[in-house]
Amino acid sequence: MALVERDPSRSLPDYDTQVPRGVQFSPYADNGGSVVALAGDDFSLIAADTRLSTGYSIYTRNQDKLFQLSDNTVLGCSGCWCDTLTLTRVMSARMQMYEHEHHKTMSTPAAAQMLSIMLYYKRFFPYYVSNILAGLDENGKGVIYRYDPVGHCEKNTFVAGGSSGALLQPLLDNQIGYQNQENIDKIPLTKEKALSIVKDVFISAAERDIYTGDGITIRIITKDGIVSEKFDLRKD
Repeated sequence: MALVERDPSRSLPDYDTQVPRGVQFSPYADNGGSVVALAGDDFSLIAADTRLSTGYSIYTRNQDKLFQLSDNTVLGCSGCWCDTLTLTRVMSARMQMYEHEHHKTMSTPAAAQMLSIMLYYKRFFPYYVSNILAGLDENGKGVIYRYDPVGHCEKNTFVAGGSSGALLQPLLDNQIGYQNQENIDKIPLTKEKALSIVKDVFISAAERDIYTGDGITIRIITKDGIVSEKFDLRKD
């Protein structure tokens, strides 16, 4: 039997394993934003930036991310904007149902518990939102509640969340919590100091985080009601 010499000009077939191409789809979008909340003895303060963006594109520079749920409760949201709108509308509707049924406004601790249950109910397809709830407790003292996407709730006196939360939290730990400091007289937090700190930390965040900027909206919650303020940040 004669051996047939292979023609070097003809290439051998490619027997490498072909990996199937997959097309990925995600229903979520991260539209950025940061939220900071501080609580004092007789007030709560919550602030959020006004930039709504995705990737390197800015949708709007004037989007308020704070939602007033009652006369003493405000919810701050950052993350997926469509999920934020859905969550806050359902939350507001349930608080109105509570008010019509019980003839009184839902307290901040009750609203915090209801939000935790709502998020846990959606745990298999969660809202892609970072939530911080600020208000007053039954004694008129400021309270802050922070959540993860599936409803775990943590009560705090100062907290930062959103795209620059990792940058802002150490500043709050230092300026308000006085952590890792010795021989420091811990002065009770006042509204004036809280307002000054919030402005300073957002100025710092705007220097480092492209998803935080343009301006901040602030809500100061006291027994007399809610006062709103605005503060401009860098635009680039």
